[in-house]
Amino acid sequence: MNFNFLSPVSDSVLAHNELLSQQTLGKKIKIHSKQLGIPELENVQLAIIGVLENRNDINYIGEEFNLDEIRKSLYTLFPGNWHKTIADLGDINKGESVEDTYFALKTTISILVQKKIIPIIIGGSQDLTYANYRAYDDIAPMVNIVNVDSKFDLGDSAKPIKNDSFVGKIILDKPYNLFNYATIGYQTYFNSQEEIDLMDKLYFESYRLGQVSKDITLVEPVLRDANIVSIDLNSVKASEVSSRQKTSPNGLDGKEICAISRYAGISNKVSSIGIYEYKPSKDNNITSMLIAQIIWYFIEGVNFRVKDDDFLNDESYQKFITLVDDQELIFYKSKKTQRWWIEIPFLSEINNKLKRHTLLPCMHQDYIDACNNKLPDRWYKAFQKNCL
Repeated sequence: MNFNFLSPVSDSVLAHNELLSQQTLGKKIKIHSKQLGIPELENVQLAIIGVLENRNDINYIGEEFNLDEIRKSLYTLFPGNWHKTIADLGDINKGESVEDTYFALKTTISILVQKKIIPIIIGGSQDLTYANYRAYDDIAPMVNIVNVDSKFDLGDSAKPIKNDSFVGKIILDKPYNLFNYATIGYQTYFNSQEEIDLMDKLYFESYRLGQVSKDITLVEPVLRDANIVSIDLNSVKASEVSSRQKTSPNGLDGKEICAISRYAGISNKVSSIGIYEYKPSKDNNITSMLIAQIIWYFIEGVNFRVKDDDFLNDESYQKFITLVDDQELIFYKSKKTQRWWIEIPFLSEINNKLKRHTLLPCMHQDYIDACNNKLPDRWYKAFQKNCL
């Protein structure tokens, strides 16, 4: 197994771990150490990887950072009633160039995903999401990305990739594998009108901070449909994080970001998640503990995954049919989990990207809206993308 890119967890973290109670997470996970090397991945379902790359941050001024405080915080937490095996594979150091780091991350994620191991990436700048996306080039024909962020990060794709413009590269660089891109928690005043219009034009989804704070369950269907989840810590409001991490008085609070992470974990489709834009500071412990709890909730979600979306057995679901403006909408409800899906019609005469996307996760509210002659927004956007 070629994991040459990975350096072991630091001795100071391992020394800290030695002092913890036997019941803590730090004592339950397999850890890449200098002494023992990379742990066996047999029966491992989740793998933590640090990436010490931040050179494409638009505010980069040469500073180095490490992830020791995050690991210390995570290791002190107690696991839930979990049955999944977790490994901490250590860190990918900065390569000679940023492209070298991307290559190392892409290769590592690709190996793990093909082994059915979910990578949990803790990173520097969020442009690392691009490498995460590229890891799927030979794995999945189409990919859905959810970005938890106050900005869309579309940027100018003609310019070199940065942490505020990586999505433009994802959309325009070949091979074209992106099917849906959704942003959770965006704040309008941080995004130009051109970017907001482009999101609409491409039929991508966006959920404003106010919508998400009012009803967090809104984001569950879009996370249920995601392959990759990318969390920008700048989406969290200033009062929840350490001094260098503060970017906006408004944003998601700790409970909301952890709920989103748990939804990502519960999703049967999410096969990698990244938490980015970590900036250590002297009063670091609040941010590192928040990241540790985001990871904890994701792992908790993965442990409670339920396979309820194959619909092969008629006994396992209920089917509902409704008419909206002469358009027949077909809904499915899982008897096991009470989760809802809506069918997207397959347009055979079109070069169709949707061959494996015919069922779209939705909410009970979408069915109620359809009964009241209102087309669900998610259905409309997916249908339009299918026709492009």
